[in-house]
Amino acid sequence: MGNKQTIFTDEQLDNYQDCSFFTRKEILRLHERYYELAPNLVPMDYRKNPIVTVPMQLIINMPELKENPFKERIVESFSEDGEGNLTFNDFVDMFSVLCETAPRELKASYAFKIYDFNTDNFICKSDLENTLSRLTKSELDEEEVVLVCEKVIEEADLDGDGKLNYADFEDMISKAPDFLSTFHIRI
Repeated sequence: MGNKQTIFTDEQLDNYQDCSFFTRKEILRLHERYYELAPNLVPMDYRKNPIVTVPMQLIINMPELKENPFKERIVESFSEDGEGNLTFNDFVDMFSVLCETAPRELKASYAFKIYDFNTDNFICKSDLENTLSRLTKSELDEEEVVLVCEKVIEEADLDGDGKLNYADFEDMISKAPDFLSTFHIRI
């Protein structure tokens, strides 16, 4: 037997590899990080598929997320229960999308979801205000916020409806050369 891992079956590890951008070793490392968040909740044996969730509060306090102004939205966007609590599958999905090797299209899809604070499938003025407030730590005055939001909508709103749909957002992201280098988390 020796040091052979028994947290997952070979089939489970194959499935995680097939559904993520991680190697077996990285998946086991992710489980180690997940376990460290809540050792009293997270089992060391997933071979019988236990359904366990780690509360959002524990996840947003991870060093990788702690200082991110969008940490709650990031976690909520990957949470199957919509409340920010993550199963191990959700946890793997989150880090897979946010890893450096995930494709631009996948990252753009989740970025849109994260910035859509009111979850109406558009990025409207209030979503932009919320985003700007988080990015600038509320250091802009109201007039500056309005001006920036109007400018973003004016330049990115391709169909002229006053809000950004996913196509508008994706077009805007495609013109941002630093998007891929900034929309990732290393674990």
